[in-house]
Amino acid sequence: MREVDVAVIGAGPAGLFAAYYAGFRGLSVAVIDALPEAGGQVTAMYPEKLILDVAGFPAVKGRELVANLVAQAAPFHPDYLLGVRAEKLAHLDGRPVLGLAGGEQMRCGAVVVTGGLGSFTPRPLPVADSFTGGGIVYFVPQPTELTDRHVLIVGGGDSAFDWAATLAPLARSVTLVHRRDRFRAHAATVERVRGLPVRVVVNAEVTRLYGEERVTGAELTVRGGAAETLPVDTVVAALGFTADLGPLAEWGLALDRRHILVDSAMATNLPRVFAAGDITEYPGKVRLIATGFGEAATAVNNAAVAIDPTAHLFPGHSSDGT
Repeated sequence: MREVDVAVIGAGPAGLFAAYYAGFRGLSVAVIDALPEAGGQVTAMYPEKLILDVAGFPAVKGRELVANLVAQAAPFHPDYLLGVRAEKLAHLDGRPVLGLAGGEQMRCGAVVVTGGLGSFTPRPLPVADSFTGGGIVYFVPQPTELTDRHVLIVGGGDSAFDWAATLAPLARSVTLVHRRDRFRAHAATVERVRGLPVRVVVNAEVTRLYGEERVTGAELTVRGGAAETLPVDTVVAALGFTADLGPLAEWGLALDRRHILVDSAMATNLPRVFAAGDITEYPGKVRLIATGFGEAATAVNNAAVAIDPTAHLFPGHSSDGT
């Protein structure tokens, strides 16, 4: 049975910072994630998006933030188990034991769950059900691949407007269509996009796609108006996603829908199991990457005391003694 001081479940920003902080505290750490790359939702959904609300970075691309977090943890040699799902949780002699996909077991001094939104699946574009060609995407890992293309973005949330802002300087044309005249996206982002060469069509839906091997055009129908056909090389369906906790839901954790309830120590209702980041819930919770960093440090510090009751809750600042 593999043994580790701290098992971090989830390799998103909060999980990567937890790996750094556990190493800083002298704890061995394993980072487990079902996705094949570190970075979680950031890497999977918006690696090229500029993130504006991380302290100390006026703007940083998602991919760069993840690379910096991996580099920050690297001196402590965390063991990355990527493409591996943590499926079961038990306790043996008071210590958590994780059952991993494939049958391997890992005995842990403590577990820190930083699973973000859990497993997430893009919401499908309804009109795409009857379209067999390519050119419909739900994420844009490499925006430069859409250079000089006619791009149609469907959605009214932050992702839709972020992609519009990112692709406007690259694409031949960008059209954003939303079925309502109000948006879920942040008002400042909406105003920014309205100042770019992006056509925004409201109260409209995509009612038909054209093309054989890949999309060549789309029909937009405005509520109460006529249909319009426009050239389209790529459709970005930014309709959000559905998320679930997967196996975590069966572990006996106290939940508020799909979030794990924690106290001020980031402790769950299960012994030696902590949580941090977007997956957590408590009064006044604010879901920001910056918040997750602080929660990760709190979780690791309290996990360190659970592992060794003689340890100090706060070991001092990383700059002390340098």
